[in-house]
Amino acid sequence: MKKTKRRLRSLAGIIASLILTGTADAGKGPAAYLDRPDSWFSGAEAKTIASHILSYQSPLGGWPKNVDTAKERAKSGAPLPPTFDNRATMNELRFLARSYGATHDETYRSAFERGLIYILKAQYPTGGWPQSYPPDGQYHRYITFNDDAMVNLMNFIREVATDECYAFVKAEQRVEARQKFDRGVECILKCQISVNGKLTVWCAQHDELDYRPRPARAFELASLSGSESVGIVRLLMSLNHPDAKTVAAVKSAVAWFEAAKITGHQVVEVADEKSPKGKDRRLVETANAEPLWARFYEIESNRPFFCDRDGVVKYQLSEIGYERRNGYAWFGNWPQKLVEKEYPAWLRRLAGS
Repeated sequence: MKKTKRRLRSLAGIIASLILTGTADAGKGPAAYLDRPDSWFSGAEAKTIASHILSYQSPLGGWPKNVDTAKERAKSGAPLPPTFDNRATMNELRFLARSYGATHDETYRSAFERGLIYILKAQYPTGGWPQSYPPDGQYHRYITFNDDAMVNLMNFIREVATDECYAFVKAEQRVEARQKFDRGVECILKCQISVNGKLTVWCAQHDELDYRPRPARAFELASLSGSESVGIVRLLMSLNHPDAKTVAAVKSAVAWFEAAKITGHQVVEVADEKSPKGKDRRLVETANAEPLWARFYEIESNRPFFCDRDGVVKYQLSEIGYERRNGYAWFGNWPQKLVEKEYPAWLRRLAGS
């Protein structure tokens, strides 16, 4: 059990490092504390933070985003809407699980159970999760891979199903978590976009009924995603004994990453006295630059594209307005480590098994 808890603390540290910059400090949410030793969670500081976390829990069971739930909440105010966006709800539940393990305070277990039920209930019959629950009539209702929302949820419920830290969870709920994880994998495979009979990658959102790629905000059109697809592939590669369909999905996605790679260019900020902030973001030719991928590719043509808030497709970063050009991550090296290191290691593991 000690070995398992060490693994969980290590995972929590990775999660925190993805969200935060610098060391884990007070004032940065529950994730900042998840790498603390078990003994810390029985102390006064942890109990105070846990009481703050509990005060933010929605009657529905989840937590809001973009709020430091480790800080004391104002005494007044209506419940904040819960969501799965920006890792909301999952890190609060991880903190409560650690707190219960250290103190056996029934308050923590009960709150954890409400949160877990909230997550399990939110899964669609088709296997995906919306960005928030209950789903609304807008794009938040779609199966949401954007910002790794569904991948984060699936990683969490797999923890619940398999890690001894969650041994306090009812056996039937742990079984349900495992079943819903498996259903989520099936959903991912059904969402993978095929173009001319060839599997590619995923959109940031997919229809909750028929799995089609779907748009979100006006500048986030239905597309092949060079960003969100990375987390999906990593999840598939983490499966023990993947079946042939899963292996094919991973190999096809990595082949797409290779084909969609942009070389000989980098995104730079340059001084521009005529711009609102005295600088501007541009894509420039650069010899020996690290590979880049666009955030959005046209599904049929595989061509990178960009949009302003009017939703009109442009094919050059310079063609959209200053605000969106400088206020959104249009390019990144998201798949680089996956393609160059993680995927070859995964192939070796497959060969070894």
